[in-house]
Amino acid sequence: MDLFEYQAEKAGAGERPLAERMRPADLDEFVGQEKAAGKESLIARAVSEDRIFSMILWGPPGTGKTTLARILAAKTRCHFVSFSAVLSGVKDIRQVIETAREQKRIHRRRTILFVDEIHRFNKSQQDAFLHHVESGLITLVGATTENPSFEVIPALLSRCRVVTLDRLSVEDIVEILRRALADRERGLGEMKLKAEDAALSHIASASDGDARSALNSLEIAAMMAFGARPGPEKEADPSVVDGPGLIMAAHVEKAIEKKALLYDKSGEEHYNLISAFHKSMRGSDPDAAVYWFVRMMAAGEDPLYIARRMIRFASEDVGNADPRAITVAMDAMNAYRLIGSPEGDLNLAQAAIYLASAPKSNRVYEAYSQAAEAVRQTGSLPVPKHIRNAPTRMMKQLDYGKGYRYAHDYEGGYVHQEHLPDKIREKIGNRRFYEPTGRGYEKIIRQRLAHYRGRGPQEGD
Repeated sequence: MDLFEYQAEKAGAGERPLAERMRPADLDEFVGQEKAAGKESLIARAVSEDRIFSMILWGPPGTGKTTLARILAAKTRCHFVSFSAVLSGVKDIRQVIETAREQKRIHRRRTILFVDEIHRFNKSQQDAFLHHVESGLITLVGATTENPSFEVIPALLSRCRVVTLDRLSVEDIVEILRRALADRERGLGEMKLKAEDAALSHIASASDGDARSALNSLEIAAMMAFGARPGPEKEADPSVVDGPGLIMAAHVEKAIEKKALLYDKSGEEHYNLISAFHKSMRGSDPDAAVYWFVRMMAAGEDPLYIARRMIRFASEDVGNADPRAITVAMDAMNAYRLIGSPEGDLNLAQAAIYLASAPKSNRVYEAYSQAAEAVRQTGSLPVPKHIRNAPTRMMKQLDYGKGYRYAHDYEGGYVHQEHLPDKIREKIGNRRFYEPTGRGYEKIIRQRLAHYRGRGPQEGD
């Protein structure tokens, strides 16, 4: 079979894109989401017991939100309705509700309503679901890339469980790509192609955790490699140097129009470069920082990946020693998004040099880590009553807000009072989660906090 015969055969069969064909059919095929949908997960138990609950699937593109919704419907004998929040309105919702009533009355089937990009629904559209979710007429499965706390109305969010899907790792993506190459029924197995580890690693890294994007790139690269194979009446593509039926980095570079990084088989060089960049900024060496930045850009690294690392660095390694650092990093990323390469490369380089030259402090990172560990160990401790909100008479009768001292009523806008739960204060004693250094702006913060803490308890404490 040559390339054209293969394409004709697939077209005649009503061929769908590889990413669509390779959607997992059950949870056992679902890669990279062990916490959300693994064997011991709440979702796995719900499927096995046929007791699906309303949920919001929150995660980056290509992590399997739509796929998971389809598995839930297929494995639980439910009527499945899917529509996009971009294209549907309240009228469509009413029609879905009517259909759900018919399914329940005539077929005794529950309805799973999958709403893609649910964050695009306005308040009135989301309100239209409330009663029907609460009554159990429909099981709502929403998908969003945005934080549900900000984009889904509280009343609807309280009736759904938020399930977080993590960005897929390079290893997860490579596993998915290998399955697609080997699968003769749904994948590319009939083409009998192999792929270099470096080629698959490059696709996986360039996809930025998006399995759909990675499979699309693999399909294009596979067609290039298939078409370059020598046959009885044709010669191999002279622009591609490869072995018979082998997907190489050259195919991938053409498929995604992006030069491959200098990977070895494990992709180690990619991590070496970003490590060198990060440690050069941490070491306050702007020359080295800009050098490693240029090295990564020349190798074809995603500029927004570098920008995201600098934003993280601004809080992790600079912190409040220079509070402007995070603003500089964010502005550089936004500037690059506006004008792109090559002009925007300079904006990113400016941010790298600024961050390398800034005073350093990891005390914000340490404070966050210690507070997170305290939460992990102590769980959801109640908020002390004196700092609780008390908007109703009943709450006031329960002593919510009693004894709270309004800081602005006191000299210097400060009054001594405890804001942590007693159990946390007992645990850490006089130790602090956040202890500023004497470097940069943190020197001022340190002096201010020392002044506050030195005042101690006020009269009447």
